Amino acid sequence: MEFVAGKLAVIGAGLMGAGIAQVSAQAGWDVVLRDVTDEALTRGTDGIRASYEKFVAKGKLAAADAEAALGRITATTDLDAVADADVVVEAVFEKIEVKHEIFRALDKIAKDGAVLASNTSAIPITKIAAVTERPEAVVGVHFFSPVPMMQLVELVRGHKTSDAALATARSFAESVGKTCIVVNRDVAGFVTTRLISALVVEAAKLYESGVATAEDIDLACRLGFGHAMGPLATTDLTGVDILVNATGNIYAETQDEKFAPPELMRRMVDAGDIGRKSGQGFYTY
Repeated sequence: MEFVAGKLAVIGAGLMGAGIAQVSAQAGWDVVLRDVTDEALTRGTDGIRASYEKFVAKGKLAAADAEAALGRITATTDLDAVADADVVVEAVFEKIEVKHEIFRALDKIAKDGAVLASNTSAIPITKIAAVTERPEAVVGVHFFSPVPMMQLVELVRGHKTSDAALATARSFAESVGKTCIVVNRDVAGFVTTRLISALVVEAAKLYESGVATAEDIDLACRLGFGHAMGPLATTDLTGVDILVNATGNIYAETQDEKFAPPELMRRMVDAGDIGRKSGQGFYTY
């Protein structure tokens, strides 16, 4: 049976949330994009419009389709607006306390049968779902940045995630053009963040200790392993702060030293050198 797009709510209008809203609206979903301030919503919707305009300019999207997609996005600061959504995707900062606050509220607001998804890249879904009375409806739906360009979505089962919730999450992700992998046990960092975190930590340590330049470390991974980007360039693209937080979450859960955020990366975050979005990371932009 062909999947029919329904109503989606996205919590968080940052880069990830706006990207999820963008691809979903383009695929025919009616989207409620919620954030706590009008300023955040304006930045998010302006970013979506700019991204659509780039696709139109490149001939990859018709102007009429871009306008139609924008018309399917409603921006709001009212969390109650998610009440009739079929799927809710939380895409806020990677702090368990923040996510718990949102999921406690969603547990009361979201309609029966709604799938409550988290875009977390590292926090176990079981921990997020623990504050709800419907943990079977909670699932990880991990998109990658930039969302319109990246093909992969990681679907993550919590300890009590139902087959039905996982199937709905897969149908949603595939309906917006993504390819899914399934993580059957929600260890911290899942599959992709766990792998990239170990590589980033080691690459940062090699750079920090003067073994090789950032350029040569990345070149080694591109030419030696066939990676599209090296680990340090990937860190700059994703955000040094995001990777520090992700590796910190995995380290806190595992106490495995290979995931301990290097001192250099922590100092870069303190200095505001967090990658492309700040103009300075391991490289200058």
